[in-house]
Amino acid sequence: MQKLILTLALMLTATGVFAQHSLKGTVVDETTGTPVFGVNVVIESIQKGAATNAEGQFELNNVPPGTYRLKASMIGYASLYKTIDVVGNLSIEFKLQSDLTKLESVVVTGTRAGENTPTTFSEVTKKEIEQQNLGQDLPFLLNWTPSVVVTSDAGAGVGYTGIRIRGSDAARINVTINGIPVNDSESQGVFWVNMPDLATSTDNVQVQRGVGTSTNGAGAFGGSINIATNNLSQDPEAAINTSFGSFNTQKYNGVFKTGLLENNFAFEGRLSSISSDGYIDRAFSDLSSYYMSGGYYGKKSILKLVTFAGKERSYQSWYGTPEAKLRNDQAGIDAVIANNGFSASQAANLRNAGRTYNYYEYENQVDDYKQSHYQAHFSHQIDDLWSFNTSLHYTKGAGFFEEFKADEDFADYGLNDLSLGTTTIESTDLIRRRWLDNDFYGVTYGLNYETENLQANFGGAYNEYKGGHFGEVIWAEYASNGRIGDRFYESNSEKYDFNNFIKVNYQANDKINLYGDLQMRTVDYASKGNDNDLRVFDFSHQYSFFNPKFGLTYQFSSNTNAYVSFARANKEPNRSDFIDAPTGTNPKAERLNNLEVGYRLNKSNYAFEVNYYLMDYKDQLILTGEVNDSGSNIRANVPKSYRMGIEIQAGMELARGLELNANLTLSENKIQNFEEVLYDYGAAFDEYNEVRNNYADTDISFSPSVIAGGQLTYTPITDLSLSLLSKYVGDQYLDNTSNKNRQIDAFFINDFRVNYSLKPSFVKELTLNLLVNNIFNVEYESNGYTFGYFGGANYEVRENYLYPQAGTNFLLSLGLKF
Repeated sequence: MQKLILTLALMLTATGVFAQHSLKGTVVDETTGTPVFGVNVVIESIQKGAATNAEGQFELNNVPPGTYRLKASMIGYASLYKTIDVVGNLSIEFKLQSDLTKLESVVVTGTRAGENTPTTFSEVTKKEIEQQNLGQDLPFLLNWTPSVVVTSDAGAGVGYTGIRIRGSDAARINVTINGIPVNDSESQGVFWVNMPDLATSTDNVQVQRGVGTSTNGAGAFGGSINIATNNLSQDPEAAINTSFGSFNTQKYNGVFKTGLLENNFAFEGRLSSISSDGYIDRAFSDLSSYYMSGGYYGKKSILKLVTFAGKERSYQSWYGTPEAKLRNDQAGIDAVIANNGFSASQAANLRNAGRTYNYYEYENQVDDYKQSHYQAHFSHQIDDLWSFNTSLHYTKGAGFFEEFKADEDFADYGLNDLSLGTTTIESTDLIRRRWLDNDFYGVTYGLNYETENLQANFGGAYNEYKGGHFGEVIWAEYASNGRIGDRFYESNSEKYDFNNFIKVNYQANDKINLYGDLQMRTVDYASKGNDNDLRVFDFSHQYSFFNPKFGLTYQFSSNTNAYVSFARANKEPNRSDFIDAPTGTNPKAERLNNLEVGYRLNKSNYAFEVNYYLMDYKDQLILTGEVNDSGSNIRANVPKSYRMGIEIQAGMELARGLELNANLTLSENKIQNFEEVLYDYGAAFDEYNEVRNNYADTDISFSPSVIAGGQLTYTPITDLSLSLLSKYVGDQYLDNTSNKNRQIDAFFINDFRVNYSLKPSFVKELTLNLLVNNIFNVEYESNGYTFGYFGGANYEVRENYLYPQAGTNFLLSLGLKF
């Protein structure tokens, strides 16, 4: 019996051995056909793998019969998968495509959402950017993404521009470039005018709505804009682009790319110049910029240096146009002149101007600023599962805006009254410059782990900001005791921002992907000195924020999924909140709880997405109409407010060559209880009494309940596309009282775009692009502000100021690639 059992055991063992098979093969470069050394070839389901030798050969032994998914991966190449049926010994060949950009993209992976991340976002590709990039600032190139409203002070999209996402302003939108924070540390806004023509050097943009994923820099309280500059170009290329159009708008740039050189280095550069007279009177912009990058692209490591800078000189168009002027209300125009004490020259300027009225007349009423960015990025693939990236950065900004001020009191500048004989002079006309000089630097880092079912990112950043604010009088009719170089105000600020986050995407099974994201952020902010109105201040505040995010994605099929997520964000007040706060009070940090629920469907010829969001705020900072002792507007915390809405996106091929993409946002944006504060200065303007009005369930300002966009594109031939671009923005209130007398009226505008490219024999590619904005010449305004006060019980002043946008205008561009 023992011999029989032993014989059967040996037979079964032999059978098992004989049922095992071997897989042999080679891996070559698809382009050159040469063997690739060090490629990992793995059957993950049975944890068998091998690496290729110097001849590109690999061998896997003792593989049981069955169907397997075989993966070949190597840094510098795109991973390749093959499904194989093992019924005997096999010989397989892999041809890998070079993809050095895969490791390069690790730099921004940690701050981005992926296809399985349960959050709401849109991607804008390089092709989409190029089609629209004729000279306008980047916000105007993002205008067609959902829930977005853009505006331009000069009225034509060049110069000072702004963007809101779900009604949230720039101070609540987190912006990064290659994972590096861009938001100003003190105002927390982004000034796109300092980065002209950045779009030409941009590979793609991800716009997240709501809190989104953890990122570096200022808290995302309405959305985030994550910009990735150009990845490695494998082939050498040079390009020249020029645009011209209405309002004497001109754009010129030159671009070169070396491609990947034999020593694994690659370089890219751009020089740009953009100028425009603007739609608004005198609102010219003179912009210049450069972009340079150079990198070493190894098999497992990439070191890339990036620098870009912008220089802007723009005539100020910040004042806006009185609504009375836009509506041709003569009585209202007279009231503006009287209420604001206009001089004869100022009154004539207002009366004689049209929609393009600009309050400023002084010839050098300019904003003059330069900002330079330096980034060093290092990425390293530790092994098949682990990668690491870190970046060093430094941003230098310095500049001023110049103002002519009439009849200014000497005392407001710390100067003595002037005695001439028996006459005492207490005021003078003068010209002043208000300066900002700042340095921002730090380090970001990320450690990434990825398998077929698990992606984990540990990342964060440490950043320091040093900023100086000061003002100088550069000319005065009467100089008093002022001297050249004297600063009538000066303050210095320091801010330290440290955050760490860990994100995990786990594919629990074929249907469910789980997501977790935990961030700890600490902020230490201090400032000391005096403000431009000579108020002395000295504050120091520390914050510690915990920002958790959780969610899941459920995959109904390969092209249909649903997601739900909850995220919390906290945000510190900005500089003006501290300085302008009433004596003895401090603004509180804001908190946001964000729920997102969405459904996505992607088919070969159509796509559909719907998303519900709830953004529930605690202590949101809003303008109340209250001013401090010096007359500066104050933002105050309101205990409860919210934004709630539905976002719908759809894209489909209506017919051969005819494609429609559209989005619609329907929202409700409310403050539970709001107290408006006005001031009664008395009939003789010698009093100072508060008038408080209370509102319940009132609308948040600048938050339209309807935003819609659409692109209808016809492509009759491969290289020609014709597009109708449409945008509707509903009514927006200028304050938080839901008063229709203080609102920006709804507008519906349509643009027409033509993109044509051809490949003649003398150049690699020639492109012609035409953009006709506002083809129906609609008169509309996209931004504004309001204020009010009483001059006794029977005299109430309410003034609205709006920013009119250009009527029909065009941009035409010609591009040559060599």
